[in-house]
Amino acid sequence: MSFDPATLKFDDQGLIPAIAQDETNGDVLMMAWMNADAVARTLATGRVTYWSRSRQSFWVKGETSGHTQELVDLRVDCDSDCLLLLVRQEGSACHTNRRSCFYTAVRDGEEVELLKPEAQ
Repeated sequence: MSFDPATLKFDDQGLIPAIAQDETNGDVLMMAWMNADAVARTLATGRVTYWSRSRQSFWVKGETSGHTQELVDLRVDCDSDCLLLLVRQEGSACHTNRRSCFYTAVRDGEEVELLKPEAQ
């Protein structure tokens, strides 16, 4: 049975949230948006492709930074309105040069930095 991205439930802008998770250790790396074409391109190439809302264009993760995401598995949640991408991450996932975009925690009402930027 082949997968048709049109079966996904996109929002009114034609987008669906996509959570990237490290396939080796389960760390949540980032969240970004995909449209139907980005999903299709990701499945066709194995290179994770997102939709940039600010630039209104496709964004192949690592295309300029070299910090690529290779798709290992694409999972659809029970409501078909969110994606989980298991990826092989090369380098930092976050544009702040951290392994994960989720590097801040709120503990006892205070923000705590959990990850420092990686050395370049």
